[in-house]
Amino acid sequence: MVYAYMRQIPTLDNLVTQKNDILTFSHQKDIDITQEVVEYATKDLLIDERKDFETFLKSLDEGNYTVVVASLAVLSTRVDELVKIISCMLSHHVDLWVCNANVCINHNSGMAEVFPLLEEQRKKPQQETQIGRPKGSKSSSKFDVYHREIMTMLSQKQSVSAIARTLEVSRSSLKDYIESRGLKSLVESIGVAAENLEDKEVDNIVLICPFEVEKLNEKRAS
Repeated sequence: MVYAYMRQIPTLDNLVTQKNDILTFSHQKDIDITQEVVEYATKDLLIDERKDFETFLKSLDEGNYTVVVASLAVLSTRVDELVKIISCMLSHHVDLWVCNANVCINHNSGMAEVFPLLEEQRKKPQQETQIGRPKGSKSSSKFDVYHREIMTMLSQKQSVSAIARTLEVSRSSLKDYIESRGLKSLVESIGVAAENLEDKEVDNIVLICPFEVEKLNEKRAS
């Protein structure tokens, strides 16, 4: 089983870019992707908060698995978490392909191959602190709480005007939010059908969506 693992958070390349990088890389390496796994969140959660991701890691417990990611940051932007994730994969004899580094990490890999990747990831937060918000990152928005509903309605081919009326929000502000997040492209890229969002799977795609459902329900009740 070969998984293409993608994660959408504000500080990472969007899913379209990640998917294109993985498809190009897998073609060059003659890797046959079996299934796409997409993790979606409106902020960079700690690994302890990413329960569905932990479940995915545990699912790699038996059998022959390969995971392909566009970059290590897709797994985590934190070095301490990356060490745990990589160690977990190695203990389960999972092959981890990192596209932007053109390297495969597995139980045969030497630490000399892994350390430079971790060191590069460690330096990124320092660089971002010096220059401000990373290029292409997006600040939080009042529409984040409606993220799932917006994705569902876009999947149903509803217009921005119709979605704005349903949510009782400004059409122009909603349009800016959808465009800044590239939500239409993301919906098209992962082929999300509205009726399957609750099942978290679409054909060969497993959609991991750690949305803040409790906050959404509270907002509806208010």
